[in-house]
Amino acid sequence: MYWAEDRLGHERIKGAYAYKDLLKAYGKVALGTDFPVEYVSPFYTFYSAVARQDLKQYPEGGFQMENALSREETLKGMTIWAAFSNFEDHEKGSIEAGKFADFLYLTRILWKFL
Repeated sequence: MYWAEDRLGHERIKGAYAYKDLLKAYGKVALGTDFPVEYVSPFYTFYSAVARQDLKQYPEGGFQMENALSREETLKGMTIWAAFSNFEDHEKGSIEAGKFADFLYLTRILWKFL
């Protein structure tokens, strides 16, 4: 988002990072990191999809907030929809008998928007 408009132009930036528009058009949005460009952290991915900001809360008010995802949409995008996009939804992505699962137990909430 820092340099995207300079490279894409004023008109094309409107369609960049258009998560909500993609979700409306297709019904699923697979989310992940762009390592090594971005941090490899599901927490950062979750935060940026919902808040549409970096960890320093830039830009103020969020980047193209009309394309922000809800917390539920983001969680699905990081789990079942990501597995679906990789043709692995039959073995991971949701908590069901017979599927692989990793669990994380958090004792406190880290961000104010959660």
